[in-house]
Amino acid sequence: MSDAANSKSVDPKEISNFAAMADEWWDEKGKFKPLHKFNPIRIGYIRDQVIHHFGLQPTEGAGQLKPLKGLRLLDIGCGGGLLSEPMARLGAEVVAADASETNIRVASLHAEKMGLSIDYRHTTAEELAAAGEKFDIILNMEVIEHVADVDGFNASCCEMLKPGGILFVATLNRTMKSYALAIVGAEYILRWLPRGTHNWKKFLRPSEVIKMVRNRGLLIKDMSGATYNPINDNWRLSQDFSVNYMIAAHKPS
Repeated sequence: MSDAANSKSVDPKEISNFAAMADEWWDEKGKFKPLHKFNPIRIGYIRDQVIHHFGLQPTEGAGQLKPLKGLRLLDIGCGGGLLSEPMARLGAEVVAADASETNIRVASLHAEKMGLSIDYRHTTAEELAAAGEKFDIILNMEVIEHVADVDGFNASCCEMLKPGGILFVATLNRTMKSYALAIVGAEYILRWLPRGTHNWKKFLRPSEVIKMVRNRGLLIKDMSGATYNPINDNWRLSQDFSVNYMIAAHKPS
């Protein structure tokens, strides 16, 4: 049985916050509306980086729809499965883990409703690493700023990456601009997110994330910013890393 609640990287307050909103994960107009808006560029970034990294050349027909077929993927801190489901549709063998049992229950029910086969687990990165799990792709997306032991969490993720595998980290930069937009703007003025969703002090600068993964033997492949356009109400990839950014790193073969 999982002892997720007692793992060093788990912050009980953070888990409680997200568990309280769990029923709204798939409501595109609810509390996770910003994440639904953000999701398309995350999916596209992951897909394109994976295809390029592994030199995949989708064949005609079904292969074009499932370019990740044959690759084992971990979505750590999966929440309600907003990334797990698209990755499964792209053909990956998906293991999705979250420290909130409520999130896993919601995600499992939704995947079953969609007819998707996803291995949802109420567990943590440390427990998975201790069990010897290995993956071709690891998604650490909008999670690292919510964990209690950042170094331990990162170490577990890097340990589980197979040689030649690729790791993704998406998080928020610790800048005054991110404080103004992601906390004051999103939580207090626009009320896109419940107050207290983010703790600015736990945001990570790109240099800090890069140093952490390099210390575990990974090499940086790519870094991209993500910028919101309030006029068009959409997100796009950019070279602006001052608020949201994503990093792709790989483990040498």
